[in-house]
Amino acid sequence: MRPNFWQIAATTALLSIAACDPKTDEVSTETLAPAQISTEIVIPGSEFHGIHGLTFGEDGMIYVGSVVGMSIYRVNPNTGAVELFEGPPDGQADDLEFNTDGALAWTSFLLGKLHIRDADGTIRVLADNLYGINSLAFNAQGRLFASQVFLGDALYEFDPSGETPPRKIIEGMGGLNGFDFGPDGKLYGPLWFKGQIVRVDVETGALEVIVEGLNVPAAANFDSHGNLYTIDNETGEIFEIDIENKSATLVATAPTNLDNLAFDEDDRLFVTNMSDNGIYEVNTNTGEIRLVVAGPLTTPGGISYDKGVIYVADTFSLSKVDPLGGDVSDISRIISDHEYPTEVDATGAHIMTTSFNAGFVQAYDKESETRVSRWTGFNGPTGVLELEEGSVLVGETGTSQLLRVSGHNGEIREVVASELNGITDIARFSDDEVIVAAHLLGEVIKVNLTTGEKTVLASDLIQPEGVAVEPDGRILVTEVGLRRLVRIDPATGDVSEVVGDLPVGLPGYPLAPPSFIMSGITVSPEGDIFLASDIDNSILKVVSN
Repeated sequence: MRPNFWQIAATTALLSIAACDPKTDEVSTETLAPAQISTEIVIPGSEFHGIHGLTFGEDGMIYVGSVVGMSIYRVNPNTGAVELFEGPPDGQADDLEFNTDGALAWTSFLLGKLHIRDADGTIRVLADNLYGINSLAFNAQGRLFASQVFLGDALYEFDPSGETPPRKIIEGMGGLNGFDFGPDGKLYGPLWFKGQIVRVDVETGALEVIVEGLNVPAAANFDSHGNLYTIDNETGEIFEIDIENKSATLVATAPTNLDNLAFDEDDRLFVTNMSDNGIYEVNTNTGEIRLVVAGPLTTPGGISYDKGVIYVADTFSLSKVDPLGGDVSDISRIISDHEYPTEVDATGAHIMTTSFNAGFVQAYDKESETRVSRWTGFNGPTGVLELEEGSVLVGETGTSQLLRVSGHNGEIREVVASELNGITDIARFSDDEVIVAAHLLGEVIKVNLTTGEKTVLASDLIQPEGVAVEPDGRILVTEVGLRRLVRIDPATGDVSEVVGDLPVGLPGYPLAPPSFIMSGITVSPEGDIFLASDIDNSILKVVSN
């Protein structure tokens, strides 16, 4: 269970009161005002959209980066107060660090850029087209080094002035992630894919293993006394590394899915957690963990209701929400397990997820909440829906197709319908029909699963994303371009607004699907409507006042 600091918040109820005739003191026969539709907060929002690298400025504040949020934030380490420092798109930051002259450098992982912000506020691009540029550090002489991870595997030196081209030092290391320079001038960091802490001579490229046997080491940093610490993404463990004896000693355990760490000027250790949108202070002497700031959800996308539970594809976790109690818990927090879920469907026998990032479709057992299958090789999978006979529908953005997938390993893949440009979400309409949203076409389409026939129910919508079918057969769609929820009458095609001014429509970046983060919607059998916000990370319920 995530830290239970959040309670359900509700909007103030608006009461319609029958007017009384002052002369007769009888109830007026005037027609009462129609019910007003609004939203109430089921799960409150949070400040970030996943956070990664962090560093301290001369002002004593934490500067922390977000890739999905494409921003850098400044956080008070004592109060948890957050303010935006550098917004989208230039602010996209996986790792960041200050130089001694006050310049701040950061890596824009999915933009493929290395940025530097001079002390006077001028922003320059030191490198471009280096997708996967991930971790960086200045050495004592102000030389700048950065690595590619996940979308590449190399270490470079960059000229902070931008006058000379980058120098490749070494490649094929195994994922040299968050690193730091030691008192000996050598670079120390983890190899994400090998479970090792290594030392690199940046002049020669020579690499030496210091410690191995870790699960998924994510970052390593020195305190002011030359003591090296590392974090394990998969276990949440924080270790002190004895470089001389090549050993690791456990000093604390934080929630899993840690990403980076940094020390302040008083050698207080702080770590970031992607699943919690969280920053924690870690006492390296006692192992005590103090929450600085966090949120119940990170960046919710697709959502699905089943038996009193809302399942959430929360980008950095697969989560579930109790819509009555407001509790949030995680089915999976481990990146290698969930692989950044895009969409979720729990209306069938399993909890089905897609990952646009990894091209995966996965199934989880509802009782044990363990993964039971993983199908790979999809081209940008988004929407997913499990059918009663066991096959699974998958919306494939990369091919604009709706696929029916079956077989033990998902090896049977039949094209049900094509030319569904920007397909996002899928909802069951009848035994042999589904509703899909085509983001790029601006259409909501009914597809016959037997014949593949497509019927456009509504067109000229502005970026439709999430779809759901109400118990009476009417169709709900999040029209993200107009930030509203609309209802479609499938018999007439009439489109009417249900509620507007929704916190949806987070801007995207290259390599992401056109819809970016799904603005998910789901409906309970009783007709309760729930929405996911990709702007403030909340879950909302549509209510009549």
